[in-house]
Amino acid sequence: MTARMKWVGAPSGSANHTRPASSVTAGSRVAQSDPRWPRIASALADLRERHRHSVRIVDADCACGTLLIEAARYARVLGFTAIEGHGIDGAPTMIGRSRAAATRLHEPAIGLTFELADMAQALAREADFPADIVLCHDRHGEGDQPGIGGLLAAAGDLVIGDPVSAVTRGQAA
Repeated sequence: MTARMKWVGAPSGSANHTRPASSVTAGSRVAQSDPRWPRIASALADLRERHRHSVRIVDADCACGTLLIEAARYARVLGFTAIEGHGIDGAPTMIGRSRAAATRLHEPAIGLTFELADMAQALAREADFPADIVLCHDRHGEGDQPGIGGLLAAAGDLVIGDPVSAVTRGQAA
């Protein structure tokens, strides 16, 4: 963890103005079973509460893209009018599945791209235009590749990992 990052726990659940995560259809059981889902839903609700109409989400190690697609759908349910999602994975099979799933989404407010790429290089490129939310698995925080935690933090304003971590950009530890 660098001096610019602050670890924060799961948000307290006081989002009365939002629809519950159960209102998301098609695959919502998968999203709801992910330990990151409550923090994703809360982060999206917080952005809408601040009158944001657009959101950018990056999913590092997106696998078949389910969580990113459901986050984008939920953002639309909350009223976002421009949703950009970018999934990154190093497995061609997973990227193929992600792209196939994205083609079944018929919502003009949602734009999804899935990239077959080296994680470190892709995250370094994301720092040029940081996302609002970066999704990752905790194994990227410390162990897999040296420096990946810093790349994740630079790639977005809020990094949501599993099981119970999140990093906020620009705040001291």
